[in-house]
Amino acid sequence: MPNTMQTKTMTYGCFPTSVSCLFRIFCPASPKVELELFDHYEEIKGKRFDMQKNGDGVWELTVPGDLTGKYYGYRITPPSDPGFLSTPDLIADPWSRHVTTTNHYRQFARSRIIADDQFDWGDDRFVIPEDCRDLIIYETHLKDMTAHPSSGGRHPGTYVGFIESDITGGINHLKRLGVNAVEFLPLQKFGGFEPPFKIKTPEGIFNTWNPYGRNHWGYMTSFFFAPETMYAPDGSNQPGALTGKSTQALTNLKKVVKALHKAGITVIMDVVYNHVSHYDMNPFMYLDKPYFFRHDEHGNLLSASGTGNDFRTEAPVARQAIVESICYWMEEYHIDGFRFDLANLIDWDTMHLIHHEAQKINPDVLLIAEPWGGGYDPTGFSEHGWAAWNDQIRNGVKGSDPVDDKGFAFGAWQHETSREALENFIRGTLVASANGRFYSSEHSVNYLEAHDGYTLGDFIRIGLDAPLKNRKITDKASHTRLNEQESRIAKLSALFLFVSQGITMIHAGQEWARSKVIAEAGVDDPHTGQMDHNSYEKDNETNYLNYEEIDLNRGLFEYYRGLIALKKNARALRKARPEDIVFTGYSDALHLTFTIQGEASGDPYDYLISLNGNPHNSQILDLQSDFWEMVASPRVASSKKLVELSGLVKIPAASGVVFRKKRQGGQPG
Repeated sequence: MPNTMQTKTMTYGCFPTSVSCLFRIFCPASPKVELELFDHYEEIKGKRFDMQKNGDGVWELTVPGDLTGKYYGYRITPPSDPGFLSTPDLIADPWSRHVTTTNHYRQFARSRIIADDQFDWGDDRFVIPEDCRDLIIYETHLKDMTAHPSSGGRHPGTYVGFIESDITGGINHLKRLGVNAVEFLPLQKFGGFEPPFKIKTPEGIFNTWNPYGRNHWGYMTSFFFAPETMYAPDGSNQPGALTGKSTQALTNLKKVVKALHKAGITVIMDVVYNHVSHYDMNPFMYLDKPYFFRHDEHGNLLSASGTGNDFRTEAPVARQAIVESICYWMEEYHIDGFRFDLANLIDWDTMHLIHHEAQKINPDVLLIAEPWGGGYDPTGFSEHGWAAWNDQIRNGVKGSDPVDDKGFAFGAWQHETSREALENFIRGTLVASANGRFYSSEHSVNYLEAHDGYTLGDFIRIGLDAPLKNRKITDKASHTRLNEQESRIAKLSALFLFVSQGITMIHAGQEWARSKVIAEAGVDDPHTGQMDHNSYEKDNETNYLNYEEIDLNRGLFEYYRGLIALKKNARALRKARPEDIVFTGYSDALHLTFTIQGEASGDPYDYLISLNGNPHNSQILDLQSDFWEMVASPRVASSKKLVELSGLVKIPAASGVVFRKKRQGGQPG
């Protein structure tokens, strides 16, 4: 793995040396492009240079001297075509490796000229298994992991805070839980501020949808190559403040990756290439809007993404930006894998090139698609060797709506799900069977909760008490503490997830049934105090992880820890062949009992698993005269034997068990 900057992956941008700096920008239709240089971000007027167009729409200029540390941007003269945007403002470089911005919906970004990085990676290497089914992914927002006081950090909500060695939150929570992969919500520089609420902007935007005026999750990417600077120690979330005045974000993010790798944890980054930030002065919009964005026949921006624009990924330079960005994050930041937001909006030629170029750098790179966006095609991604989020198992187990369309864990049938589908989810949701979407279980990212939608805990709470959906919560602790029925459903859901073939993913706080109750934030939000199903705009305690809540549902937390240890220890629960999984006959369609033969996967044990989704009736499992080791009961899970049993075993309503038996001659793996 390269341990120094590899600028060979970047066609455009700025390329400094000790004696000069080359600037290169793609702006094919403009009659004039000027470079403007500044000594400081706050300077109003810099030194301007005319750039030269050298063919193929590329403008270039070499400026003598060591320009490291200076700021720059471009003054774009648009053509007379009404489809082009015009602005007197400075436009930052879309290939920026670092930007400084103002906390404002327009951002007023300026690119920073940085020297080749001398970060000491030591012997750091990619940390990712050859078989991605060995991964147990923890999806989370980096800031949320340490922003709450219960994290105990001295640098809350920052890169350095995430890796503090003596705190409860951050990397230490991942270690305690036992997961071996983390998937961060977007860390590329994004538009974190939206237009002010109910105030018409000079551009004619009238925000009626977001009283917080923020975009906390980061799904409005502004710069494909630059890290988010708000999580640096000198970052700020205060309106009007400067963010990214130092370049600490570059080094600190690398420290995060290095520390995670040292702990044996794979680093996956959520990336957004299907659209770009919509309210700021996004460079692609001003360089050549018709070239970089999809339009209808009347010249209006298309928005299958639902975010105001769709990036024209099929345009050669747009494709180049995406592919070079992926390679850059792998080479420069040692990122192990990527999850692609609304990947179905990215054209297949670009997806193929991403796959090809990323595998040149790391043959085991993990590429995960969110298989939506102008359609739904998890099977197409699987056909091309991509993993994808599996919404089928999510919906089948918990349901698609907590009031009107609950699933197996509630003793109900989600409208698309059958008994055959439930069996197929456990085998890997394979295309040859009911609700099948994948050609291999390697491509199925199994999950029940993600950043959007209700948390699994809140889905269960509403599923058992529908009026709670619109109720104001006055006692968060009492509300978060699960009752017996809620706890049983939460554990049954978790057990189903962890005994299913494929890649396992949980979301932050799922392990203690976190509830996202909308926190008081001094804004005009009529839903304050209710449970939130879309907290993208809340940079507050609605999203921050409160680790004190673990004690409210300690049993569930320990159950997840046990399941994680069991899954990591049991190859047959991760990569069994479909034919190795055999279901027994049933008198109750909500009672799933099956065996998994472990020999083909290299597991020394065979397994017997029984999942009782019936919320009213217990079931009887006949172990006959054989003695089986129980490793998961309705209350406890472990990678070690809990008890050894034979004969008849009672499986209570809404619960499950896992037994194992070592084969004759089976050796521990």
